[in-house]
Amino acid sequence: MSLSTSSEPTRTADGPAPQTSRRTAGLSRGVFVGGVVFTALLFAWGAWQRRWIADDGLIVLRTVRNLFAGNGPVFNAGERVEANTSTAWTYLVYALGWVTQARLEYVVLGLALTLSVAAVVLAMIVAKRLYTPMLGTSGTTLLLPAGMLVYIAIAPARDFATSGLETCLVLFWIALLVLLLLRWAQAERPSTSSVLVLAFVAGLSPLVRPEMAILGAAALGMLILSTGLDRRVRIGIVAAAGLVPVAYQIFRMGYYGLPYPNTAVTKEAGGAKWSQGLDYLWNLAGPYALWLPLLLLAAAAAALWRLRGDRPAPERSGGVGVSRILRFRTWLRSPSAVVVFVLGGGFVLAAYTIRVGGDFMHGRTLLPALFCLLLPVAVVPVRLPVRGDRRATLVSTISLGTWAVLVGWALWSATVPGMPNGTVVGRGGIVDERAFYSLETGHAHPVRAEDYLDFPRVRAIAKAVADTPDGGLIISAGAHDMMFVVPPPNPIPDGGVGHTVFFPMLGMASMNTSLDVRVLDNIGLSNPIAAHTDRLPNGRIGHDKNLPPDWIVADTGMVPVHPWLPPFMDERWVADARTALTCPQTQDLLASYRSELTWARFKQNLRRAFEFADYRIDRVPAYEMQRCDLGEPQS
Repeated sequence: MSLSTSSEPTRTADGPAPQTSRRTAGLSRGVFVGGVVFTALLFAWGAWQRRWIADDGLIVLRTVRNLFAGNGPVFNAGERVEANTSTAWTYLVYALGWVTQARLEYVVLGLALTLSVAAVVLAMIVAKRLYTPMLGTSGTTLLLPAGMLVYIAIAPARDFATSGLETCLVLFWIALLVLLLLRWAQAERPSTSSVLVLAFVAGLSPLVRPEMAILGAAALGMLILSTGLDRRVRIGIVAAAGLVPVAYQIFRMGYYGLPYPNTAVTKEAGGAKWSQGLDYLWNLAGPYALWLPLLLLAAAAAALWRLRGDRPAPERSGGVGVSRILRFRTWLRSPSAVVVFVLGGGFVLAAYTIRVGGDFMHGRTLLPALFCLLLPVAVVPVRLPVRGDRRATLVSTISLGTWAVLVGWALWSATVPGMPNGTVVGRGGIVDERAFYSLETGHAHPVRAEDYLDFPRVRAIAKAVADTPDGGLIISAGAHDMMFVVPPPNPIPDGGVGHTVFFPMLGMASMNTSLDVRVLDNIGLSNPIAAHTDRLPNGRIGHDKNLPPDWIVADTGMVPVHPWLPPFMDERWVADARTALTCPQTQDLLASYRSELTWARFKQNLRRAFEFADYRIDRVPAYEMQRCDLGEPQS
């Protein structure tokens, strides 16, 4: 690529040619706007063709239903458990649902699609702002869609443009943050209000998704360490960035008794599964030959880097060390620093995702990292050939040819339906979640909660609840069309004891039952007892905790003996689990989220939140009794 950095206007033999310059500028502007509109519409259409709401997306809606019902930000009424990873996404869905009063599934579908498309548009605007200072007025340079074509071409990007999960919000927040950073870096004298808005957006990072704090902290570091800010503005930055997240963190620790969402305890977000994570990386990159466009765009980015036009650092006295520090602080407010920020953030997010083992959904948790890496080249400048200039013509031909290869790859990749054999949960535990649920429910677009009634066992759950007015514990029987119901002991109070459903697919089960039905899982998303067990060494990623149902029988106080127990359960395990639950530390944990939320409880939770987060129990009741020194288990 050959881009002029000259600021001299185009001239003819008789002088300037302003009409030609205006025509050239109009062509460049039209091509860019057309590219943005085309890419956005193509993405929206492609995402709509694959629209759905995941089971995990329905989990968010259960929490929103509880908020509307006045039960608080909880999954089950009476239990203060934060079952959603993205706090911002939960409250955004709640706010839009309150404003529109529309069905929540449609609210989240429309919101997710809007934010996903808006993220792509913002990314292309960021890239345009990045390249505009490099474009001279001689010749014609077009900004053509590139990185965002790569992004929307892969199936997971279109799958998780809806899905009901927070991926859309994460991408939109990243694009907005980078846009604000670039505006700050390019402004001659950034206003205090723009700096504080940037700080506020960066500070929201842990509420968007906990690992986004990596990007938020880096952005705030750039702001605070850069030159040109007085002490009052730096204090304002800290206040603007910390106001919402710090207030929510205090609320979270006092209300839930944990320093982070319960999902982080369940998934062991600080654990390491490098081998599984590398498998997850290849599971995304392999089917789409993603390495090819990334190499092409890396070459384009390297060429553009050489043509960057940052402000030179001013000459200062004070010694070599001081001069280097000042140059670094001056560089922090430059477009180059913003590019390093977003690319570095992408690599760090990818490394974190790989370290924790990735996810069980094809591509999902790598999408933010990929988006970051593609954002600086969301569009790329391509210079049209100049008559009589062989070198410029050659470079232009190569650039256009490279872009054509990229477009060809995107056309091919868009035809790849997704992960090969994606409906089968293989050894790696990764699945094409949308294809899997479409197959299992028989609905091409499972969006409404009742679409999931056709998923195995879910209709049986609803029927079991309706058929047992006295309540009980509903446990999967293995068969697709029935559930076991463990009844409550006599005497049964008027109105029954309520229902507890023990089922791994929380979203579909909870959205097809009323809010007075307690829904727990064996993995731990809504069930802290399960969340605080240790990971199974070779368990499926994201599902590598598995609490036996004996614990739930013991915890709910249902009849603990046969023939009322399911035949696969052991009375001794239930008795041991009942004893194990009396462990003082476990009782403290249970009280942290079940007891009445008094001021004393809030303060105690606040003090002990990290202690509760680190506490673990043994999933085998007999071993847990031994760990807690509760006597000998039943023989």
